[in-house]
Amino acid sequence: MNNTENKTEQEASKVVIREAIQTDCPRLMELVHELAIYEKAPEEVTVTLQHFEETGFGPNPVWKAFVAEVGGLVVGFAVYYIRYSTWKGSRMYLEDLIVTEDMRGKKIGKLLFDRLIREAKERDFSGMVWQVLDWNEPAINFYNKYGANIEAGWLNASLSREQLLKY
Repeated sequence: MNNTENKTEQEASKVVIREAIQTDCPRLMELVHELAIYEKAPEEVTVTLQHFEETGFGPNPVWKAFVAEVGGLVVGFAVYYIRYSTWKGSRMYLEDLIVTEDMRGKKIGKLLFDRLIREAKERDFSGMVWQVLDWNEPAINFYNKYGANIEAGWLNASLSREQLLKY
């Protein structure tokens, strides 16, 4: 093992992966905004901290997350929810996997992704699905290391709140 690999392994050993708690939400929102800037769409983040907290920790939570913590600071997280496929059954949908820019390359994303895989197996999901931007080569390369199937031919469709209110 060379010095760079050894240092990366040592840094990864200092990372704590744990379930997110409500008090993590302000920091998670900071990372969401960092991701939105990276994806060149900062104006697309419209969720409020209150809504984020309520939908994760309120009476009917719809998402769950694992965080990566170094020295007490959350430096990454993976948020998922359960998606149902009429063809495949219950599946984990990975909404976002985020590692703050200055902590990338330290195997933190791998630790988070491995924790998601373990969760999917423990909960007996029929699989895990997610999206990746076609220009995000680092993410594509990361997922390819797992042998992920990156599908072509599907187009994303959505309606905004404003569009929904028209009908």
